[in-house]
Amino acid sequence: MIFFITGATGFIGRHVCASLTRQNHTVVAMLRRPEAQLDTLRQQVDALGGQGHLLQPVSGDLDQTHLGLTAPLPELGAVIHLGARFAWRLDTRTARHTNVAGSLAVAELARQHQCRLVFISGFMLENQAHLNRLGIDTAAPSGTDWPKVYRRAGGYEASKLEAAFRARAFAKQHALDFVEVQPATVAGNSQTGELDNSQPLYSLLDNLARGRLALVPGTPAHWLPLVAVDHLADIIRLAATAETVPEKLLALDGQTPNLQPMLAQAAAHMNKHAPRRYIPIPVLTALLRLPGLAALMNTYPEALHFIQPTRFDTAITDAFLQHHHATTPNIKEVIERSTRRYHQQQANTEAQ
Repeated sequence: MIFFITGATGFIGRHVCASLTRQNHTVVAMLRRPEAQLDTLRQQVDALGGQGHLLQPVSGDLDQTHLGLTAPLPELGAVIHLGARFAWRLDTRTARHTNVAGSLAVAELARQHQCRLVFISGFMLENQAHLNRLGIDTAAPSGTDWPKVYRRAGGYEASKLEAAFRARAFAKQHALDFVEVQPATVAGNSQTGELDNSQPLYSLLDNLARGRLALVPGTPAHWLPLVAVDHLADIIRLAATAETVPEKLLALDGQTPNLQPMLAQAAAHMNKHAPRRYIPIPVLTALLRLPGLAALMNTYPEALHFIQPTRFDTAITDAFLQHHHATTPNIKEVIERSTRRYHQQQANTEAQ
């Protein structure tokens, strides 16, 4: 079976390519610069236990009309949409162009090929209180004042939320086979601890190691839900390949420790002291809006939305994974391996 994927070169994307090709599936990867990116991607997929030679490149871009695709595509089993533009303080116009319009172009591609669309969104779409605070009426999302949501949530998060709701509406309108995977914050590889430095967990570990984290954001009930990147990749693979899949799969490990215990665990593996006292999220958000402080602290107000006390029901995903005999790695061990990998990388950098 052949699968089309956007965002193949990203941290999650290359793990998904490895998971699919490990099962002998061919992956058509949409790349902006195939001639410069393909060899590296194949090497990365091989290193993750996949089969890089099963990757076929196609030139395309989320920012281009019709994705900029000119070459004909083979018959596809599914389209997997991982690609997105990520940055804190992302301006609204850029965010909507890439993350919303680009997502709808990917949905149209799936419609044209009459295949499943596996759409990667985010776990905060299951946090109803948060959506309500942003002004999103989940019962009637078409009536949402999106400019207001962008002002409240920031360009990245708002565009990911808008893209998800618009993709759902598109899928319903066209009776599209649609599966939405909603990942938590991505942790490292469950075996190696490999963690991309663009991931929020990496920033959290970096802040802890460098003494920027004097107080714990939130309260003792706050947590940052995690999922191991390779486990997430396997969930996405199953979402694309399984005959019957729930409409939504919440990829979130409910055993993730609350934030302070998680920081304490990470600090112990770095020979650091973890903060014990708390700072309310609204207070920290206000402080981070002072000029220059967010960059200095390597923490942005938008990122704080993902640290919250809400708990989530993963029963549907758990049952789906159990049916397919997919095991979930121990998240505390994942945190330990991610921390040790980060610490070793920093030690190697300092020794150079």
